[in-house]
Amino acid sequence: MTRTETMTVNVDELTSKRFRRLAGIKYGKRKGYLGRALSEAMKTWLARQENEDIDVQAIEELRKGYNFGGLKYKNRGDLHKRKPFL
Repeated sequence: MTRTETMTVNVDELTSKRFRRLAGIKYGKRKGYLGRALSEAMKTWLARQENEDIDVQAIEELRKGYNFGGLKYKNRGDLHKRKPFL
């Protein structure tokens, strides 16, 4: 079993009522249903934020570009040490 932690938060009334209603429908109004629903919501939010951070980093890398080090060979034959067919 995972350890739990108590949090005290202030949420606007409409959001709270909607959340409690939907959590009750999904989990049934049994002991711990709000905690389960809130934990699920927090995990979803965290995953979305982490994915956004990864996306932002990837876009920054793409904008920087990649240096392939310049051309070492003028043509494919030089790469394979072959003479071109004429």
